[in-house]
Amino acid sequence: MIESILLVAAAYLLGSVSSAVVVCRLMGLPDPRTEGSGNPGATNVLRIGGKKAAVVTLFGDSLKGLLPLVVGHVLQVPVAALAATGLAAFLGHLYPVFFGFRGGKGVATALGVQFGLYWPVGLCVAGMWLLMAKAVKISSLSALVSMALAPLMVWAFWPEPTLLAMQTVISILLFWRHRSNIRNLLSGAEDRIAGSG
Repeated sequence: MIESILLVAAAYLLGSVSSAVVVCRLMGLPDPRTEGSGNPGATNVLRIGGKKAAVVTLFGDSLKGLLPLVVGHVLQVPVAALAATGLAAFLGHLYPVFFGFRGGKGVATALGVQFGLYWPVGLCVAGMWLLMAKAVKISSLSALVSMALAPLMVWAFWPEPTLLAMQTVISILLFWRHRSNIRNLLSGAEDRIAGSG
């Protein structure tokens, strides 16, 4: 029990490390919270710092979701603890304690959680994102569609109610964080290069 509690706490703290802010500071770039869209995520880092900075940010955000789940598997914690760990890492990214609770929108971290939970789930969600991105050329729409279908992927590969609940909460929160993108999509004003942040 103590092991699981510590893992959940560590997942939130790791999730709270803003890859975008750290990368921009190390590379001498403007703070992503005050430039571009104001969102500390890989897409905004791409806008203000270029591809290299964006790729490093994306990798860092994904690891925040992946690593805690991998540790959970190694420690063989209960499934409910795995679910809580994944949600904690995601919440850390959205509401980071180290950065005034101003986090990103969570796409990369959610994908890291999915890969860490069970790699075929992550692979299917990533594949859906890539197919959508190729078809519609809109990052935010690709993220929203793939994350809307993510609970079905979890249920298909690992039909455990606590894991389904975890992914459902993650998907709902991700939609909430993308509400400005949704408004832009409905009005036809969304950026066709990248919009999920």
